[in-house]
Amino acid sequence: MDKQAYIFGGVLALANRLQALGDKLDEHITLKQWLFIAVIFKSEHASPTISEVAELIGYSRQNVKKMAVALEKRGFVSLMKDEHDARIFRIYLTPKCAVYFQTRAEKEGQFMKHLFEGFSEERTDALYKGIMQLAENINLMESRQHETEKE
Repeated sequence: MDKQAYIFGGVLALANRLQALGDKLDEHITLKQWLFIAVIFKSEHASPTISEVAELIGYSRQNVKKMAVALEKRGFVSLMKDEHDARIFRIYLTPKCAVYFQTRAEKEGQFMKHLFEGFSEERTDALYKGIMQLAENINLMESRQHETEKE
């Protein structure tokens, strides 16, 4: 139980420290904005909805919309109404966004290299599997919570 408590607290503390480091990596975009764009880039849909991005990242729909509007003002994304349902907004990455992220690819590569310095393949695999299991457990806990709220 002590190790589990340490992992729980450590994940929270590391997330804060990682965000602070990531925010210093680039004065033009925050780590949360980077994650937002990365999720859209890796999404199954070329233009996911605000709700889909919110679910993937774990942010509220309102926070995703707010972030999308801020990134749209800076030319990184465009928000467009769905062609079949005007209530739904889709998020598109712009050519400016693609060019911008190509220019910082080397900087991101160095950041990741330093972040995982000293990690063997086995340690990386174990951490990956552990994080995937935590994500699965969180999904189950969220599902149970939603079921309880419906009752």
